[in-house]
Amino acid sequence: MTAPYVSPPDDPTHLPDLPPQDLETSPLTGWTRAHWEALADRLLGGLLPYASPNYAQYRLPGPPSHSGPWSDGLEGFARSFLLAAFRIAGAEGRVDPALVERYAAGLAAGTDPYGDERWPPITDRGQPMVEAASIAIALHESRPWLWDQLDDTVRGQVTEWLGHFVGAVANDSNWRLFQVITEEFLASVGAPHSRGEIDAGLARLDDWYRGGGWYTDGDGKKFDYYNAWALHLYPVLWARIAGPRADAGTVARHRARLREFLAAHQYFFGADGAPVHQGRSLTYRFAAAAPLWAGALADATPLPPGRTRRLASGTLKHFAERGAPDEHGLLSLGWYRPFLPVTQRYSGPASPYWAGKAFLGLLLPGTHPVWTAAEEPGPVDTADSTLALPAPGWLLHSTAADGIVRLVNHGSDRLPPPPATDGDSPHYAKLAYSSATAPDTPTGPDNHIALLGPDGTPSERGRIHPLGVEGRHAASRQATGIETVSVVHGPWEVRVHRVPGNSRVREGGWAVADDTAAPHAQTGPARSLARRTDGLTSALVALYGWGDAEGTVVRALDANAYGRHSATPVLEGTGPLLVTLVVLTKGDARTTGASATVDDEGAVDIRFPDGTRERISTSPGPSPDPAPGGTS
Repeated sequence: MTAPYVSPPDDPTHLPDLPPQDLETSPLTGWTRAHWEALADRLLGGLLPYASPNYAQYRLPGPPSHSGPWSDGLEGFARSFLLAAFRIAGAEGRVDPALVERYAAGLAAGTDPYGDERWPPITDRGQPMVEAASIAIALHESRPWLWDQLDDTVRGQVTEWLGHFVGAVANDSNWRLFQVITEEFLASVGAPHSRGEIDAGLARLDDWYRGGGWYTDGDGKKFDYYNAWALHLYPVLWARIAGPRADAGTVARHRARLREFLAAHQYFFGADGAPVHQGRSLTYRFAAAAPLWAGALADATPLPPGRTRRLASGTLKHFAERGAPDEHGLLSLGWYRPFLPVTQRYSGPASPYWAGKAFLGLLLPGTHPVWTAAEEPGPVDTADSTLALPAPGWLLHSTAADGIVRLVNHGSDRLPPPPATDGDSPHYAKLAYSSATAPDTPTGPDNHIALLGPDGTPSERGRIHPLGVEGRHAASRQATGIETVSVVHGPWEVRVHRVPGNSRVREGGWAVADDTAAPHAQTGPARSLARRTDGLTSALVALYGWGDAEGTVVRALDANAYGRHSATPVLEGTGPLLVTLVVLTKGDARTTGASATVDDEGAVDIRFPDGTRERISTSPGPSPDPAPGGTS
């Protein structure tokens, strides 16, 4: 097939209305496959004003990434091509012919080594490696309608460009899987590739497996959504490309791990569809739903089909109703609205289109149970729950009354293995994250306990040394020597801090944020509270050791992904043993009746506001195990 120029529509900013909700099949979200298709079309149509003449580049408005506009334009093509391929394949080619023609044109122009729209080459550790994998997946999944129809010259150009991955050096992280994917596609079309590099990339993935369905993204304690939208997703897509070339044992191992991961991943979504706001690349937003579909696609999920769709549709709808995509059909660099502090150096204007991975479910036919079964509630919809995740060092607790999921973090810091050091990241170093809040960035007192210097400067948390996660308890020691034990129950967390010496410390609760108005503040002796206009409330109460601490509220402007105005309850006091009640909830933020006492052996007896009691030891925890690749 040749690659003709395709004229854009007369009104590229027109956004079609979504289909009517179907509350019979989808009683929880109202969304069906037709909603997914309509939103895919909206996203793809919104890109058209920013396409180069032959569609090889999409140069969107916004600050460039550190790789520069040339690479960013390729990113716009590759990531939208992934979405387009799922849309084309899911409809068995019955889409607007212009969609297929645009990407055929872009492939021809982008891989023409002498053309004006040529793509940057694949080089060691270069961003085109990332985009090559998206292009390879898209070519495979849309093969009958695109690859098989391209003329030999264009196919040769494409394999020549992708072929520069052979022998190249990728970053030792999820990037190793980009090499696996790209070279497996080359193998599928009879082009030069290295089976040794494919096998080595898959073997490296095994090195990072920590059990329970969890991988770290490279050496260290790097746990985040890359476990979902990369480290589990690419093995499924690789197996689809490899077919009979894939080792059966390797495929079975990946499927078993994905199944185990999804048993936990389903707990990361709030009742309103919001995923827990933790980690990097959060501007990929609803890509967090990608492994849900991957589990169904690979027959590797423990979830009933109606729950898979409820969770996936819930998160897509959540963002669509909050401005992502925006009125022009574009995904901005941000969470809801544009918000650059949620991005990284590698983030360019088209980076958010990795969110297209969420549309993987379109590859499942419309007759598949994930599309036809009635929606079933997710875990947070029906009951309070607590889930210990020892591998990443996390404790999840959610409440059905307000639909909020909270993540207590005693394990993931994303620091390189010792002896290397780095500064705290607000998306990894906090004591807790949730589906209803975001951390203040680049820094804030929220969900952090710090030693205060003589001038009041707070210390960083630094490297997290996990001390264990079990039941409703999690514990860790931070670089400052502060040791913290968290105990959760319902919407409450009690933190018990052992502080070195008699140091002065500052502790913050949850940051709540709102676009419409500054949160209401309420302070007093040993307590502090911030409440949003819709009732979302963050409270901090001193239970033991804080003396005459007076609660305060720290306010910030334009520091939070959830709203322009943010507020965090804060306490300051002196150690050596401090016990704090931390609350995040909607409605009644009950704190009365909570208490903590310490016996002669140093054990703490905790009483939660509802009368539930817990006893924990505050004796020094065991020395942390050496981290893989170094010593702690």
